[in-house]
This record gives sequence, C-alpha cells and structure tokens, in this order.
Amino acid sequence: MTKPHFLHPAIRKTTFIKLSSFLILMTILKLANAATPQELIAKYEGISSKASPSNGQTFFTTKHGKEWSCSSCHDKVPNHETNHIVTNKVIKPMSPNINAARFTDEAKVEKWFRRNCNDVVGRECTAQEKADVISWLITVR
Repeated sequence: MTKPHFLHPAIRKTTFIKLSSFLILMTILKLANAATPQELIAKYEGISSKASPSNGQTFFTTKHGKEWSCSSCHDKVPNHETNHIVTNKVIKPMSPNINAARFTDEAKVEKWFRRNCNDVVGRECTAQEKADVISWLITVR
C-alpha cells in the first residue's frame, strides 16, 4: 500500500517552509503595527499642530453636542477600570501609565477613535484631537 501524497518528505518540507514563512510574515506585520503613545502623538502632530494636554483633557471631559463625553464611560480621571455606560462591559484604564497596553497598536487605536468619536462628537476625531487626548492621557497617573 502506498503512502498518501501529503506524507511524502518533499511535500512535508515544502508545507513546513510555506507555513513558517507565513508565520514570520504575520509576526513582522504585527510588529510593524506596534506603536508607542509618543509615536502616535508625533504622527498626529505631523498632520496637525503641537499636542496640548490641557486641550486633550477638556476634549475628553466635555460633551460635544451629543449625549456623551469620553468621560461618560472612561471617567474624568481614566486611571482605573470603568464600565461602558450602555453595555456595562469592563473598560481597562485609558492611561498608559496604568495600562501599558494602551496605545501600542495603531490599528486598534484608529478603530476605537473612529468608533468612539462617532458616539461622542458625531464624526471622526481630527488628528489634532487625537494628539491632544493621547498627550493628556500619558500624564494621567
């Protein structure tokens, strides 16, 4: 009886090489998407102007014509876990000083800014608003 073709050593080796290459590529892409809060601020400042922590705090704690502000779910001092105002889902601290995972994945940061800014401001946040908010959040202890 002959062995199935996928057990042939040459096919196993080729499959192993392809799978290894794919995993390495995915790791590289994930690392390429890694960020720090300071890198994100610099990126946003590059298409706006210098970040203002005080403007960021004001933006975060103020309603902008809609029902909520950022602090409705994240609290006025976002250095502890809170709960979403509607879903009651636990939200980890926004301050990167308390939650080291905050603002380390650019795609995730963009996703949440897009979603939450729509709820709070009724539109996407500007690069200036993002820079201001992150620059304030890195001061929160």
